[in-house]
Amino acid sequence: MAKTKEQAAPKPATMSMDDAARELGISRCTAYQCAKLGQIPTIRLGRRLVVPRARLEAMLRGEVDQKAAA
Repeated sequence: MAKTKEQAAPKPATMSMDDAARELGISRCTAYQCAKLGQIPTIRLGRRLVVPRARLEAMLRGEVDQKAAA
């Protein structure tokens, strides 16, 4: 039986830069450039740079991040 949206596994809280680039329809290189300029929200975990899914989705909806706006 196929899973419904409610039964589907929850998405992780963060995504890799490669996954974020794929979701945004941009290249990996462009994604890293945008992250460096602060245009894509990121968190550094050790040597990894990850994108918080909720903040990226809020950015795409046009919601302003209060921390970044201050």
